[in-house]
Amino acid sequence: MHPPQKPGPLRLKIVLANPFRPGAGHLPPYLAGRKGESEEFRRLLKQDVILENMVITGLRGVGKTVLLDTFHPEAIQTGWGWVGDNISESSSASEERLAIRLMTDLAVVTSSIVIKKQELVGIGFRPEKRHVQQTYDFEMMLDLFQKTPGLVSDKLKRVLECAWQCMQHQSRRGLVFAYDEAQNLSDHAIRNEYPLSLLLDVFQSIQKKGIPFLLVLAGLPTLFAKLVAARTFSERMFRVIFLDRLDESDSSAAILEPIRSGSLSVNHWAKPWEALAPAIVRTSGGYPYFIQFICREMFDMVCQAVENDVFQVSIPIDAILRKLDTDFYAGRWARTTDRQRELLTVIAHLDSAEDEFTVQKIVEKSRQLLAKPFRASHVSQMLGTLGDAGIVYKNRHGKYSFAVPLLGRFILRQQHYE
Repeated sequence: MHPPQKPGPLRLKIVLANPFRPGAGHLPPYLAGRKGESEEFRRLLKQDVILENMVITGLRGVGKTVLLDTFHPEAIQTGWGWVGDNISESSSASEERLAIRLMTDLAVVTSSIVIKKQELVGIGFRPEKRHVQQTYDFEMMLDLFQKTPGLVSDKLKRVLECAWQCMQHQSRRGLVFAYDEAQNLSDHAIRNEYPLSLLLDVFQSIQKKGIPFLLVLAGLPTLFAKLVAARTFSERMFRVIFLDRLDESDSSAAILEPIRSGSLSVNHWAKPWEALAPAIVRTSGGYPYFIQFICREMFDMVCQAVENDVFQVSIPIDAILRKLDTDFYAGRWARTTDRQRELLTVIAHLDSAEDEFTVQKIVEKSRQLLAKPFRASHVSQMLGTLGDAGIVYKNRHGKYSFAVPLLGRFILRQQHYE
């Protein structure tokens, strides 16, 4: 009979929830590098008369939705109401549909406001008294909207003016109308429908009357150009915040702060992340979504390494980038034609591919790379089509940029895979 063996050293298995969230619009565990934008929003909330509204713009993955969501509690804490949602293409199909969208969102705030109380007495031997309260709900707004004479803009102004009259008894400082994906707003001249112009005209009008309704729009870089094209006064109506990639310091903070805080604040746990941070910053390009994506993929690997007392962990760059390519880029790439892919590949080889490029630069580069180079007129036409598809956009200086972050790197990787 063998003597009982002594138990080996007890190794505790690390079971920790992954804090990184690369989903669309999900709040990261630590919001890095957006203090200036938050301070600007707080400044706008201090306006007695609304002279400036806000546009938040930038490429996909820079955190527009996240920043907009952080403004919500800020507004509530300072006495403002908050309404809003995503703007879909269907809600921008006509002026009336946009008006319905605004009234539907507004009703969430105003449906609890009692504007009339009435006592009803029943008929019979034992009549009962009933107290009926009338609120400024969607049905009442819609009734007022339909009974007000004039254009859709006149009707919507009347609804919003009455809403503020009701809200003044609640001691609110004002109301924020916040809309994400606002690049979907468009005028449709061919159908004689101008919902974007309607929105701008209505808010300019009620703000001139001193009604503190603040408009905050978030969307892709094409948004502000659309606003100015619809109404030239938009340049003076909005404070434009362009969200760019995070710098090296803020990118490192987005990686390390979730690790250093809470249940993850263990010295030996932080060491691998401190070593990995510079490579993650370079690979992500400083884009918040990519930081969250890479860190989420790395989390389980670091857990296993720390559990086995390994403090030097390498990043499986190729494997993570292949997964990123599938999750983030592949859908857009699949919708392009062969000739469009040739054009995008030429752009990806430009030194300024991650910044700005011109038609002339693309033409010159195509002569170096292609047996059948592009003509300037052909490039301009194709860039317009790619702009409609949300792959590139034209900025106010007449130059173009990728509307998808680090798209050039993805395209070059596709060449390498092939």
